[in-house]
Amino acid sequence: MATMAALQSSFTSLSISSNSFLGQPFSPPLCPPLVKSTQSPGSIVAKLKRWERKKCKPNSLPVLHKMHVKLGDTVKVISGHDKGKVGEITEIIKHNSKVVVSEINLKTKHVKSRDENEPGQIIKIEAPIHSSNVMLYSKEQKVASRVGHKTLDNGKRVRYLIKTGEIIDSAENWKKAVKEKEKTTEAVAAAS
Repeated sequence: MATMAALQSSFTSLSISSNSFLGQPFSPPLCPPLVKSTQSPGSIVAKLKRWERKKCKPNSLPVLHKMHVKLGDTVKVISGHDKGKVGEITEIIKHNSKVVVSEINLKTKHVKSRDENEPGQIIKIEAPIHSSNVMLYSKEQKVASRVGHKTLDNGKRVRYLIKTGEIIDSAENWKKAVKEKEKTTEAVAAAS
């Protein structure tokens, strides 16, 4: 009890008012801080791997880039060690604008054995290449061309090859490409 009374008397003897801080007059800064954030609030960068950064939207989803090619398109490689080869697009990776083309950019992968009686093996896999390294290709006229967009009489907007005028987008081609992709995914699922 005596100690409590001594503490209360010592607190009352300290004259700390609301506008002072430990005996020093306290005044808030009148001007805002001069250092501003250099990063804009909309640009977020996600870290996929140490060397590969992905631009993200404010909701942390990756920014998806529009590409001039679609799934199932026949393309010709215009640069790299596979220059001049023709293949069909089997997969599209939109966040870094890469495509996987059948039988192009093959890499060797060493697979370990899973069971004792199953041997290890060396397989070839198709690695993705950047979409700027491929160009749409016409099988009929054997020529690579840039892509253009035009609106048909029925109001449908389609892609066409500029050199040949050949229309690329058709419902049959799209359905065929989607069915082939489903078949390959089912085969991979059945194999594993």
